[in-house]
Amino acid sequence: MTRSLTASTKGIQLAKQKLIGKGWNQKNLIGFVCESRQPISNFFNGKPVDRSIFVSICNKLSLDWQKIADLPNLDVQVIRDKVRADIQHRCGTMQVLDMTQPIVLDEIYTTVNILETITGRRRLGINKLLENCTPEMSDRIGLGRITEKRIPGPEAVNKYPKLMVWGKPGAGKTTFLKYLAIQCAVGQLQQGKIPIFITLKDFTYFTNSCYPRPNLLEYINQQLAKCKVAKTESAELCEQGKALILLDGLDEVIQGYSYSVINQIQQFSDQYRDNSIVITCRIAAKEYTFQGFTEVEVADFDKQQIQTFAQKWFQQKDPVKAERFIEKLEYNKQIQELATNPLLLTLLCLVFGETADFPSNRSELYKEGVDVLLKKWDAKRNIERNVVYRKLSVIRKEDLLSQVAWTTFESGDYFFKQRKVEGYIADYIRNLPDAKTDPEALQLDSEKILKSIEAQHGLLVERAKGIYSFSHLTFQEYFTARKIVSDPQVLEQVLQCLVERITETRWREVFLLVVGMLPRADCLLHLMKHQVNRLAATDKKLQQLLGWVQEKSKSVVGNYKLAAIRAFYFSHALNLDLNLSRALDLDFDLDVCLNRALDFDLDLNLNRALDCALNLSFNLNFNLDLNLNRALDCALNLSLDLDPELKKALQLFRNQLPRRDNKTKFKQWWHTNGQAWTEQLRVVMIEYRNIGHKRQFSHNQKKLLNQYYDANKLLVDCLNSDCYVSREVRQEIEDTLLLPIAQIRQHQQKSQR
Repeated sequence: MTRSLTASTKGIQLAKQKLIGKGWNQKNLIGFVCESRQPISNFFNGKPVDRSIFVSICNKLSLDWQKIADLPNLDVQVIRDKVRADIQHRCGTMQVLDMTQPIVLDEIYTTVNILETITGRRRLGINKLLENCTPEMSDRIGLGRITEKRIPGPEAVNKYPKLMVWGKPGAGKTTFLKYLAIQCAVGQLQQGKIPIFITLKDFTYFTNSCYPRPNLLEYINQQLAKCKVAKTESAELCEQGKALILLDGLDEVIQGYSYSVINQIQQFSDQYRDNSIVITCRIAAKEYTFQGFTEVEVADFDKQQIQTFAQKWFQQKDPVKAERFIEKLEYNKQIQELATNPLLLTLLCLVFGETADFPSNRSELYKEGVDVLLKKWDAKRNIERNVVYRKLSVIRKEDLLSQVAWTTFESGDYFFKQRKVEGYIADYIRNLPDAKTDPEALQLDSEKILKSIEAQHGLLVERAKGIYSFSHLTFQEYFTARKIVSDPQVLEQVLQCLVERITETRWREVFLLVVGMLPRADCLLHLMKHQVNRLAATDKKLQQLLGWVQEKSKSVVGNYKLAAIRAFYFSHALNLDLNLSRALDLDFDLDVCLNRALDFDLDLNLNRALDCALNLSFNLNFNLDLNLNRALDCALNLSLDLDPELKKALQLFRNQLPRRDNKTKFKQWWHTNGQAWTEQLRVVMIEYRNIGHKRQFSHNQKKLLNQYYDANKLLVDCLNSDCYVSREVRQEIEDTLLLPIAQIRQHQQKSQR
C-alpha cells in the first residue's frame, strides 16, 4: 500500500510562494491533482497526504517533492558501506565454462557498449543488410556489422533511469549488471543511490516457496536485512528513489511465473518511480514492453574490446600469450567472428591458454562453441528453459540447424525472411514422432521453435524486422559442412556436388571443415584434384605455362619437393606476366623447408631478384630508382658464381641507369628510355635464365588462372589440415600438382601398371 507523505514547514513555505507566484490559491489545485479540497488542505497544514497526490501537487507547482516532504534523513553512504561487502561477494567475480577458479571482475571486465536501437526491430530489407558484408570480403565480421551509434553502458544507465537491456546469449548482460553494482557500491556510479542486485531466477524460487508470495519490495527488504539494513530503511530507500535496482535474467524466470514477475516489476516501477531500474533479458525471450522503460541492446564486441579482453585475460599468467592470441585471431577471420561474443571469446581464451594456438581442425573448435550455446551455458548455471517442442532434443536441433544452413548457404542466402526459415523448420519437424500435421498448428510450432533457438541459443538471430541470419557466418558454414557429412549413404554424391563449387570463394571454409569432419578424406581430396585438373585441361596457353613451370622446376638442385618448386615458379609467373597480386605462399605450404631455403638457394634467389627488377620497371610509384637498383645489385651478386656471362650483361644494364641520388634526372631518363631498357632486360632474362616471358592472356584466361591457383591453394590447405588421408593419396596429389595434363595422364598410367 502506498505510504502517505507530509510536507515540512520549510516545504510548505516554498509551496505557498510558488502558489502566489502563479497567482493561484488552493482552490486552483482542485481538479488538477484531486477531486476534493481535503488533500490540498492537509498538504498546506502539514498533515499526511496520499503519496501520489503529494507528488502531483509538487509537480504542478514545479517543486521537487523529495525536498518538500518531511522525509526521514537517510545516510546513503552509511547504507552503501553496509551492502558493499555483500555486493562484492555476489558480483565481484566471474567463473564460467571450464574455468577452474573464479576471476576477479575488475581484472577482466571490458567496457560494454549499448545500441540505442534494437537491431531486430529495424525496418530494413535484405538488400540493405547485404551492403558491405559480401563473404568474399576480407572483413567477414561485416555480416553482423551494426552501424548504429554505440554508447558505453554506464552512460546509458545515467541517461535512462528505467532501462530494459536486451542481448544475445553470452553477450555479457550479467557481467554488465555486476559491474554496475560494484561501481555503485564504491560510489563511482549513481552516487546518490544504493545498488540492489537481484537474480530474477532466485526471486522466482523465493516467491514459489513462500505463501503468501512476497512482492518485490518485501524481497528487497529481506535481501538488505542480510546486510543489517533495517526494514524501515530499505523501504524508505525505495520511497525516496535512492535505489539502483538491478534485475538480472528476466528470461531465466521459472516457467509459469513470468507474468507474475513481470507484473510485480511493473507495479514496483510505477509505485516507486524515482528509483533507477535496469533489467536484462535475452533477445526474443519475452514479448512484453515495460511501460516507462527505454529498451536498448548490448552490442557485440568490436576489435578493440576483443584485444582489451584478451590482454586482461592473459596479463597475469602470460602477457606474451595475449599478443600471440591477438595476432592469431587477426589472421583467422572465421574464429575472429566468434570472438565478438564475450562468452565465445572466453571459450577461445580457455582453448588458446592450453596450447598457445587454436586447433588445426577448426571444426572441433566450432563444435565446442555450438555445444556451449546449445547446452552447456544453461546447464552450468542450472537454468531450465521452456521446452517448446519436446521431441526436439539437442541432436535434433543440430540436425535442424544443419538443414537450414545447407538450404540457405547453397542458395547464397545469408539473410532470409522469417516465413521462409519457419517453412524449413516445419519441413523438418513434421517428420518427428507425434508431430502435428495440421498446417496452422505446424506453423505455430515452427514460429515458437525459431524464437526458442534465437532466445535460448542465439544461433539464429533477427537482424531486422522479420529477417533472420545465423549469428555468425562461421556457424552457417559449420552446420553446412555438418549436413554434407551427415549421411554416409549419399556421401560421395554430395561430395561430388561440393567439388563443383571449388572455384567459389565463399565455399572455401566449408571445404576445410568437411575435410576435417570426414573420418577419411581420400575421396574428397581425389575429387578435388580431378576438378582442379579439369579447370586447366582444355586451355592451351595455361598448359604451356604449366609446361614451362615443370621445365624450370627440373633445373633446381636441392632437396625440395618438386611440387613446391613448381608452385614457386607458377606464383612468380602470375605476378610478373599477369600483374596479379597472388599470395606467394603455395610453395611454402607444400614444402616448409623452402621458406628457409630461399634465403640460401642462389638459383632461386637470382630468379626472384630478376623477376623483382623486371616487375619494378613497370611501375614508377614505389621509389623505383632505389628499389630497382637494389634488385639489380642483388642479381649481380648472385650471378657472380652462377653465370659470369649473365653478370656482364646485367652490369651493362646497371651502368645505363643514372645515379640514384638524383631522382628528378632518373625520372626524366626513365621517361625516355625506360620502356626500351625494360624490354632489353626481358630479353636477357629469357636468354640466360628462361624467365620473364611476356605472355598474352585474355581476360577470361586471367580469370581461369586465378581460379586454378586458388583451387590448388585450397587443395593444399585441405591436404595440410588436420584431416586423415592415406600416404598414397597424399603422395599422388603432390606428384601431379601443377603439372600439364599430359604429364598427369602419364603419371596415372605408370601408377596403374
